[in-house]
Amino acid sequence: MTIKRIVEALLFAANKPMTIKQIQEAFPELEQPDTLEIQLALEAIAQDYISRPIGLKQLASGYRFQVREAMAPWVTRLFEEKPPRYSRALLETLAIIAYRQPVTRGEIEDIRGVGVSSGIIHTLLEREWIRVIAHKEVPGRPALYGTTKQFLDYFNLTSLNEMPALEEISDLDFGAENTPQDHREKPQTESPETEVTAETAATQVESGPQAAIDDGHGENRTLH
Repeated sequence: MTIKRIVEALLFAANKPMTIKQIQEAFPELEQPDTLEIQLALEAIAQDYISRPIGLKQLASGYRFQVREAMAPWVTRLFEEKPPRYSRALLETLAIIAYRQPVTRGEIEDIRGVGVSSGIIHTLLEREWIRVIAHKEVPGRPALYGTTKQFLDYFNLTSLNEMPALEEISDLDFGAENTPQDHREKPQTESPETEVTAETAATQVESGPQAAIDDGHGENRTLH
């Protein structure tokens, strides 16, 4: 049996993306192929599926098979549960963390002009889209947040470098349903400003320094 066929079977059976190292370790110790052989097998598999409705995709946390975006309208009808909808406030908070990481909750609030509710941070942590990567060395040592590999996987990215430029997303309307502001979010007392628009937030994010961190959900099989 060829390495290619075994790798293909492993990826079909896996319930989450697999790295080359994980694929290698699935073989008996004395029969493990080297990483180059596995890489060549992955490339051959991807070529085999290039014209099929599913394909092999490399994500931040490994390789997986997934339905192609064009097939999503039909495949999603198989599932009763509708995809979750997120508030504009949550998406703005996530965008600020993604583009300005590492960033504290206070810095996010300064950019957005309103307080960030604990519920939003909890949701992002629970989804494993963000994580605490350190604590800022200032009084109180606030948590510094950054994105995770699960965040990259969910949005079909292999690295932060693949995120669109801020000018490309500044005009997007995050609030398809005009989701009301979370009742727990309150304007900052020291600022009379109301909640900023996505375009304003993007401009403010772009103006600040961008820190480099390691690219860092789970079992969700999202349709792209």
